[in-house]
Amino acid sequence: MVTFFEASLGIISVHHVGNQSQGEMYALSPQPLELKDDVIGPLLLQYFLKPFEKANEVYHLMHSSDDLALNEVHHFTTAVFDDKGKFHEVSEQMAKHLYASSTHPNIKGGELYVVYFNNVQIEGELLDAIGIFKSENKETYLKVYPDKGGFAVDYEQDAININKLDKGVLIFNVEKENGYKVVVVDKATGGQDAAVYWKDEFLQLKIRNDSFNQTSNALGVYKNFVTNKLDEEFEMTKADKIDLLNRSMKYFKEKETFDLDEFADEVISNPEAIESFKTFKNSYEEEFDTKIADTFEISDNAVKKQARVYKSVLKLDKNFHIYIHGNKDLIEKGFDDGKAMNYYKVFFNQEA
Repeated sequence: MVTFFEASLGIISVHHVGNQSQGEMYALSPQPLELKDDVIGPLLLQYFLKPFEKANEVYHLMHSSDDLALNEVHHFTTAVFDDKGKFHEVSEQMAKHLYASSTHPNIKGGELYVVYFNNVQIEGELLDAIGIFKSENKETYLKVYPDKGGFAVDYEQDAININKLDKGVLIFNVEKENGYKVVVVDKATGGQDAAVYWKDEFLQLKIRNDSFNQTSNALGVYKNFVTNKLDEEFEMTKADKIDLLNRSMKYFKEKETFDLDEFADEVISNPEAIESFKTFKNSYEEEFDTKIADTFEISDNAVKKQARVYKSVLKLDKNFHIYIHGNKDLIEKGFDDGKAMNYYKVFFNQEA
């Protein structure tokens, strides 16, 4: 979704942001960063942008009051897009805002990079973007170099692995009134309570309700329904559950458009189970304040992503795994009185 083969670095400002609950402060650079040579620029582009190549979910900046003007990052970003001359001043304000958001004791301090990019592509459109990145984790590297006809070994502590971006966000100069197009990377550390500060406290994001997220949410809700809810009301074997999941995945792979009534008839079939699913879906929408439309275009990327977590494996103790990909009528469950054990009978034509 995000590519950077045409991208270039504009301005870079670097600051340090500590954890105020630990008595740490922030340190602001007096001017933007100057790159020493032509090698560092491409390395920084890889460090900053490569993690976003696999980012499928697009967000918008938001505010809980529904007044977008109160979102600090939106305000700062707009100021830069309107006048690049304010970039470094705005980067300082972003550092202060991140510091104010870093109140959990497990949040690590680190360098904050604010970057202006030119020609980053998202969804086929070349756009300017502002990137905000935080480096929290450092590593030690060994260096081997020629010395006196042989080799010597040295090391460098507290260095950054350019293949491991801890936290980052790209804010694209488009859809300003909706909160811009935003993609995010968050390698959470410090536990769940500390993890929310980047997306929820500092950025304040909401997922864009497009076909990718509609597809992901619909598949996720159905998976939870089959896995956790259906057998509360109906007698279900695990093989039956796997069959229902397989049928739903088949539907999403073969159809271009999701239709709730069509899906329910073709995949669930049972009228009582259909009604239970619709009730479950409504409860999910109310609990998470997320509307899943009754009709939407199916996203192939979302289907591929969800297929990785849709399990078709029947695990039997520690002895056997049965992979169920097709007709569930070719597998039967029973109980052997003599062995006092459950069993599955599997029908097939030939071994592979």
